[in-house]
Amino acid sequence: MSLPQAKIVPRRSAERGAADHGWLDTKHTFSFASYYNPKHEQFGALRVLNEDRVAPGTGFPTHPHRDAEIFSYILSGELTHRDSMQKQGKESNDSKTFYRMHRGDVQFTTGGKGIAHSEQNEHNKDWVHFLQIWAMPWKKGLPPNYHTTTFGEEQKRKAFVPIITPLKAGPKASLEDEKAAIPVKDGTIPVHADLVFSAGIIPAGSTFEYKIGGDDYVSSKLDRKTYVHFPATKGGKAKIRLAGETVLSEGDGAYVTKVNSGDVLTVESIGEAEAEVVVIDSN
Repeated sequence: MSLPQAKIVPRRSAERGAADHGWLDTKHTFSFASYYNPKHEQFGALRVLNEDRVAPGTGFPTHPHRDAEIFSYILSGELTHRDSMQKQGKESNDSKTFYRMHRGDVQFTTGGKGIAHSEQNEHNKDWVHFLQIWAMPWKKGLPPNYHTTTFGEEQKRKAFVPIITPLKAGPKASLEDEKAAIPVKDGTIPVHADLVFSAGIIPAGSTFEYKIGGDDYVSSKLDRKTYVHFPATKGGKAKIRLAGETVLSEGDGAYVTKVNSGDVLTVESIGEAEAEVVVIDSN
């Protein structure tokens, strides 16, 4: 085991909250909507991790959000985001008000003082499969904002790629800092939390290393709360092993505690197919 001090507790797919509404097939890692589990409410700044599949021509109508950092990670299909001012069928190049997302896209929302948006699968035949993740911000009443960025697969097949890192200006950011929206790591999306979100696509037989806290991306160095989620994308053909001992199947996750910034967590792909894995690392 490469992290002898770490505690790794699996969160099995079969034990997660599940609901099939016909148009929506969803699994909840944490308490959400009608699913309540007092043992799984929050982990560090991580509050929600839903793995959703949404039927074509359906989706989440306009709804409000407040004081949460929300991001969608697209696994397959397409998902269209619109804010409350956008109308069905209206096109725009402004990703802050409209964005039709595909695999590799990440759409990020700072709910802050309050926003309203919709997420719809406007495709005529294909389902969309995506992760919806919420983090609790370090401060309430922030200016609402959107960011949408594409992260290609080539780099993800070489190593874990940081996608979201903390806002560089930190909790005391000015309005100018908020508008500039500069993250700790260039090219990533800034989040109002001491959190790093990374993704990797690990070829079968290969091992990736995840460095807790990234390359000095975080301010809280000790006792990081690191959650690994293994989306179900390969029909059960992929498997991973964490730190040389804990085996996860598709749809599983794992709580990793008693780790500090700079520690290295190994993730081996031990199944027949490549394994797409995301890591949420917060304080």
